[in-house]
Amino acid sequence: MRIFHKTGFDFIKHRKIAYAISAVLLLSGLVSLAVRGLNYGIDFRGGSEVVIRFEKNIDVSSVRSVLKEAGVSGTLKQYGLDRSFLLSTVFNGQTNELKSLISNAFRDRIADNPHEIVRIDSVGPSIASDLKWSAVKAMLAALVAILIYVGFRYEIKFAAAGVLAIFHDVLTVLGLFSMLGGIFAFMPLEMDQSIIAAFLTVAGYSITDTVVVYDRIRERIRGSKPSEYAAIFNESMNQTLSRTIVTGGTTLISVLILFIFAGPAIRGFAFAVFTGILIGTYSSIFIAAPLVYDWLRATKSVVRLRGGSAS
Repeated sequence: MRIFHKTGFDFIKHRKIAYAISAVLLLSGLVSLAVRGLNYGIDFRGGSEVVIRFEKNIDVSSVRSVLKEAGVSGTLKQYGLDRSFLLSTVFNGQTNELKSLISNAFRDRIADNPHEIVRIDSVGPSIASDLKWSAVKAMLAALVAILIYVGFRYEIKFAAAGVLAIFHDVLTVLGLFSMLGGIFAFMPLEMDQSIIAAFLTVAGYSITDTVVVYDRIRERIRGSKPSEYAAIFNESMNQTLSRTIVTGGTTLISVLILFIFAGPAIRGFAFAVFTGILIGTYSSIFIAAPLVYDWLRATKSVVRLRGGSAS
């Protein structure tokens, strides 16, 4: 399936505009990370998550009001059905004490609507710190593995540009989490282990798109002169444009449906994957390949690619 036939976009000519857009996004995100930080879930900050289910439908503001009067602070969001809620809180005490405090508050103030504490999960500060560093190590290990793989398959310039594009994608999404976290009540965007899984998904998706472009460049660049590189890069990116848009578009539709209908518990993951794939599709064309081109121009080197083309 092809959407575009014989396109002639001059990506290389306009690459500096893309660099400027990316610089603004990255700078805005980094400033927000420095000023606002991230809204960590209990996985990375410690605390307790409580799932509360009521017999009858009840609005979230009423539940939040009762918890506030009982002295229980934190974030509250609907969890699946309208009568189920997920509370994330930092409670200085035992799990049984928190359960009794919440149960007594609802029995006293909403006696006509029986409730049930479905589950309580708690994570201590030391475990949360270990989980945070494990997540960082997982991301770094993935990036190193990608660097080694792409470097072996192509050459180090291509590998380094691909990894820089992944950093671009992950840091941009991370900045969006900082800028948007807590702004929308329906989308608190907490940073937890599911978001790290989303980042790893984005990294894999981004490098896959980038490798498709690299493969087309490799097919056309063998034996070419450096003066022909601009035309080859443009032709390669235009030839893969239809595939990139079709693949990214169908995935985005699936993730968007997940974001809308899957409920608040998975909304942060869906948002991370959606924005990550959108930005990753953009970076595979406007960042990764142009960076290789600029590197080749700056070093005045000839491309020496390994192996044959991908099937």
